[in-house]
Amino acid sequence: MQKQKVKYIMDVGKIEKLSESEKAVLKPITDKFVFRVNDYYLNLIDWDDPHDPIRKLVIPNEGELQEYGRWDASDEDTNYVVPGCQHKYSTTALLIVSEVCGAYCRYCFRKRLFRNDVKEALSDVTPGIEYIASTPEINNVLLTGGDSLILATAKLHLIIEQLRAIDHVKIIRLGSKIPVFNPMRIYEDAELLDVIRTHSTEEKRIYVMAHINHPREITAEAKRAFRALHDAGAIVVNQTPVLKGINDDPLVLAELLDRLSWAGVTPYYFFVNRPVAGNREFVLPLERVYRIVEEAKARTSGLGKRVRLSMSHTSGKIEILAIENSKAYLKYHQSRDNEYGKFMVLDCPDEAEWFDDLPGHERHWRVPAKKNDAIVSVNQLAVPYK
Repeated sequence: MQKQKVKYIMDVGKIEKLSESEKAVLKPITDKFVFRVNDYYLNLIDWDDPHDPIRKLVIPNEGELQEYGRWDASDEDTNYVVPGCQHKYSTTALLIVSEVCGAYCRYCFRKRLFRNDVKEALSDVTPGIEYIASTPEINNVLLTGGDSLILATAKLHLIIEQLRAIDHVKIIRLGSKIPVFNPMRIYEDAELLDVIRTHSTEEKRIYVMAHINHPREITAEAKRAFRALHDAGAIVVNQTPVLKGINDDPLVLAELLDRLSWAGVTPYYFFVNRPVAGNREFVLPLERVYRIVEEAKARTSGLGKRVRLSMSHTSGKIEILAIENSKAYLKYHQSRDNEYGKFMVLDCPDEAEWFDDLPGHERHWRVPAKKNDAIVSVNQLAVPYK
């Protein structure tokens, strides 16, 4: 069978379905933030609907130029132990292996990676590999960026082989949008599937951390990619923020939970969108996010209900247990300061959109010092975003 060729487009001016006036409006945005899409994904868009959610995921919007947020809203710069490697939670390390994505989703919380003055991924991951090898508490490693599956298979194979040579690394996770953005890259790449088949074993598993935001992304091609990954021995799970104008509807989220479960993809996290520069258009109040998620979960099975609603904050992953009567009931699902399970009850104003918007939040965490002073905070690289 002939392989399906996917054409990538880096110039918004070459999107035939956009009018000339739309292209002119969008150009200043793509001058600021990188644009990248492909013809397969563009065909999922209903171009007759100006509010189409798939369109909003990848086509720039004017709200990206609003003054809002920070480049690094979760202070990831404080997690770096060596260039290219973060170690925030005791058992988990992150390797930033790519500053390129299959899709540059407009909501990305790492938009900073797509600036010319930011360099967090390294072509040589040796410093990170050496740190992980010397740190026995790390039993799982996330390859992220960017998008780990945008790497050439030979490069990915080399990284996975090096990690598999470290006995205490039991789990390797591949963060990626590719299963729904360019699924052919997975099921048509026999070498990639062989790499997974070789290195995902009963004792040391490979997980694919998919970024599926809307049920319409789960096409026949995407399901074929899931099946290829499953057959090769990978476990596929999904995480998505709840995004205004994209999936902020209980019916949409319920359908996503159902279709993921039917395809054998574990619903893992719903995230609150981080206050990142350029992301104003996607933000919802915390209480609204909580209500949407609970209404969605009420419509799905126990398999779908496994998902957790979380804020990935500087201090850890904060699970939202409930918001009732203007009170937020929270706990640390992950904690930088080893305060796992810490329970918090805070006032929740109607306009609150993030943990830092809750009065009294500062009593429960401290601003961390950088682990490696040689790594500059991206929030200090330029004047505040405008």
